[in-house]
Amino acid sequence: MANTPPVQMSYGGHVRALSILGLPLIGGHIAQFAIGLTDTVMLGWYGVAELAAVTLAQSFFFVWFILGAGFAFAVMPMVASAAARDDHRRIRRSTRMGLWLSVVYGALSTPLMWYSEAILLAAGQEPQVAADAGTYLRIAGWGIFPALLVMVLKSYLAGLERTQVVLWITVMAAVVNAVVNYVLIFGHLGLPEMGLQGAALASLATQSVSLLAVVGYALWRLPEHDLLRNLQRPDWEMMREIVRHGLPIGLTTLCEVSLFSASALMMGWLGTVPLAAHGIAVSVAGLTFMAHLGLSNAATIRVGNALGRSDKVHMVRGALVVTMASLLIAVATVLVFFLAPEPLILLFLDPDDPQKPEILAIGVTLLAMAGLFQLMDGMQAIALGLLRGLLDTGVPMVMAVLSYWAVGVPTSYILGFRFEMGGVGVWIGLILGLSTAGVLLLLRFWVHALKHMNMTPPGDLPPDMTAGPAA
Repeated sequence: MANTPPVQMSYGGHVRALSILGLPLIGGHIAQFAIGLTDTVMLGWYGVAELAAVTLAQSFFFVWFILGAGFAFAVMPMVASAAARDDHRRIRRSTRMGLWLSVVYGALSTPLMWYSEAILLAAGQEPQVAADAGTYLRIAGWGIFPALLVMVLKSYLAGLERTQVVLWITVMAAVVNAVVNYVLIFGHLGLPEMGLQGAALASLATQSVSLLAVVGYALWRLPEHDLLRNLQRPDWEMMREIVRHGLPIGLTTLCEVSLFSASALMMGWLGTVPLAAHGIAVSVAGLTFMAHLGLSNAATIRVGNALGRSDKVHMVRGALVVTMASLLIAVATVLVFFLAPEPLILLFLDPDDPQKPEILAIGVTLLAMAGLFQLMDGMQAIALGLLRGLLDTGVPMVMAVLSYWAVGVPTSYILGFRFEMGGVGVWIGLILGLSTAGVLLLLRFWVHALKHMNMTPPGDLPPDMTAGPAA
């Protein structure tokens, strides 16, 4: 199968291409994040106890969701590389088996959502917070099915560089979530006040609407890929390939997410107010991280495309441009966190809440520390995106495990509780874990991957070796 001849692009051209591809991805991630952020903000207005519960519940949900999302992340570079060679068959096969694996994974993880209260109690959480989180997850947990399917189809569209539609579908979902949240949490338009249960129903409805929108677009605008063709038939060869790349990607992301989830558990041991402050600081820091995540996805697509065309110069220039873009965003974020933390935190609090001064004091400190890890958090995200474009997933997974669980979590516990530094100690552990990952992953790409990589695109084999039984 012939590859497209390499086309050299100037650094200015890379900046323009990254802007066209990356800005919609950043906007899409921000809109996606806004869905969870809306729950946090509105429940913060509703009550501190509910805010603490949804912070814990969303951390629990996200741990299991992000592991399954590894299959979707694997689809993105596979589609990008196949698209560079105009291989519609491989695009269809990889996307379809990504959907299959997402449904299987969703079925396996749903019982964990249903019994989340018992799991959280066993993890040492306060009984009332665990009960409220369980109430939320017994409803919102069903959303893991549409959420994972949406991730696969968004990765498929992003791999085709159709990032504008990914942005607009996600923006639509965020608006729907905000409106339904407002109506159901507080009880408007004649409906009863539902609090946590209303927020959970809003999230489930939003994910379902998103799935309908993205499926409709794919079938309407991309009929040549015929995604529903032979949907009921397994393609074992392609499924194994997605598992081989997707499972390490999911575990890598899980290691980072579980670092934050472990920190939420530790903050829960300190009490409801520290946990609420932690939830606010993580939400604000997470919002800014969406910019780095969007750039990371763009890096994956650009590298996968360059790999499909066997263009190493294009790959190196693109990697330099996306790394510098992430660095500039990190510097701007640090300045905002240090110079204006209080207005950001107050967005999440009821002005009349008697616990506001205590939450604000803790939150300002934590947000200042969040600024410290923005640089390395962005760098490790970019490095992971570059490595995923090469489908280099195994060694980065090991690096993530070592960074987050051999460095980050133990340091958080030791400083937070053995040295009695509280929330500050827990967050120092976060910083050290992210910094370790950033250094190791950047070295992996620039020193090892580019030096030793084989530029033969994955799947560039004779048709009889790539065609599965259900192509």
